[in-house]
Amino acid sequence: MRRQAQQPILITDAADSQDDQLHSRQTRYLVMMAIRGSCLILGAVLVSVKAPMLWLWLPLCGVGMVLVPWLAVLIANDRPPREKYRWLRRWRRRAPIPTLGPDELPARTIDAEP
Repeated sequence: MRRQAQQPILITDAADSQDDQLHSRQTRYLVMMAIRGSCLILGAVLVSVKAPMLWLWLPLCGVGMVLVPWLAVLIANDRPPREKYRWLRRWRRRAPIPTLGPDELPARTIDAEP
């Protein structure tokens, strides 16, 4: 894939570092596992207080305890989307970067004195 000669590479378009990606995946995993833990605790509390409509709440907590860890592992092992598939940057318009022609380049001055 060749880039266009007139299009400079901008540092703001660079991908996140591997450490940043790992940290964000770890954070998402921990949040999702905290949700799983809260489903477990909520289910135990609902059973102990004999809450009304227990037949509805326990299966919801059970689904949360089974489905959330599976999703957490999938999301934690996933890489970030490729740049061309990110919808936010696809629709963002950039201002054209002015380029200088060969006649408009400033003269180079080399000074030999320190």
